[in-house]
Amino acid sequence: MSVTPAYTGRFAPSPTGALHFGSLLAALASYLDARSHQGRWLVRIEDLDPPREDPRAASQILHILEAYQLHWDGEVRYQSQRQPAYQQALEQLIEQQRAFPCACSRKQLAGRLHLGRCVVPAAQQQQQDFAWRFASGRGRCCFDDALQGHYCEQLEQHIGDFVVKRRDGPWSYQLAVVVDDADQQISHVVRGIDLIDSTIRQHCLQQALGYQQPHYAHIPVALEANGQKLSKQNLAQPLLPDDSGNTLWLALDWLQQAPPATLKNAGNQAVIDWAIDHWQLTALQGLRQQPAPAGRQRASNQLHPPG
Repeated sequence: MSVTPAYTGRFAPSPTGALHFGSLLAALASYLDARSHQGRWLVRIEDLDPPREDPRAASQILHILEAYQLHWDGEVRYQSQRQPAYQQALEQLIEQQRAFPCACSRKQLAGRLHLGRCVVPAAQQQQQDFAWRFASGRGRCCFDDALQGHYCEQLEQHIGDFVVKRRDGPWSYQLAVVVDDADQQISHVVRGIDLIDSTIRQHCLQQALGYQQPHYAHIPVALEANGQKLSKQNLAQPLLPDDSGNTLWLALDWLQQAPPATLKNAGNQAVIDWAIDHWQLTALQGLRQQPAPAGRQRASNQLHPPG
C-alpha cells in the first residue's frame, strides 16, 4: 500500500435532498481513495442556495455517512459560514481585472456563452443590480485526470465568462469550491464525471487566485434504466441505513472492485475494511457511465433496504 502523508480528500454534497445510490458511489470512492493512501477525508456541506435546500438534508446526509461507516476527519464545514472568504477572493479577482459586473439576463444571452457582453459601466455599479463574472479569457484549458486522461476545453467555445456571484446574491459553486479546496488544503478530488466541465472552470479560478490545483479523478455516473443520470432531480431512491453491508457491496461491485461474495451480510465495517485494503482506483479508468444496479433507481421503484 502506497503512503501519501499529504493526501487530503473530501466529499462535498449540497443539502438539497437525501443521498441516493449515486451519491454513495462518489462518497465511497473518495473515502476509499483517501484511506487507502492513509490520508484525511473531510466533509463539506455546500449550503449556498437556501431556496433550493431542504432544512433536514444536511443532518440526514451526515447520518447516512455515519451509518455506512464513512467517518470524516475534523469538523464538518458549512459554506454558508464562509461568506467573508468568498468576498475576499472576489475582491482579488476584481483587483486583477479578472472579474467584472454583468447585467445580462438569460433572455439577452439567448443560450449563448457570455463573451464580454453586458459589462455594467462604473457609473451604474452603485445600483448593485448585476452579477459578477469571471473573465475566463480565450484559448484551451487542460488538466490531467487520473481516470479520464488529458482533458481540454476551448474557453471561448465551451466555457465563456461564467458567474462567480449571482445577481440575486448567492455565491457561485465554482468560486466557493475553489476557495474552500485551497483553504482546506485538498490535494485530491474524486467525484462524478458530470462535474468534469466544472473542473475546467475551477482550474481557471485556481490559476487566477494563485492556488495549487488538486489531483482529480472523475468516476463514471450511474444511470437510470432509461439512460438518465441517477440524481435527486430524477427522483432517485433515497438511501436508508443498511447495516448488512449489502448496499456497500453493491457499490463496490459497481465501482469495479470485485468484492468477494463472502462479504455479503458481513456488515458495513467488514466491507469498508476489505475495501480500504483492496481499493484500486484504476479499475474505473476510461469509464464514463454505467447502469445502476437493478432496483437502485427511481423512488417509484419502491426499493426496500436489502437484508
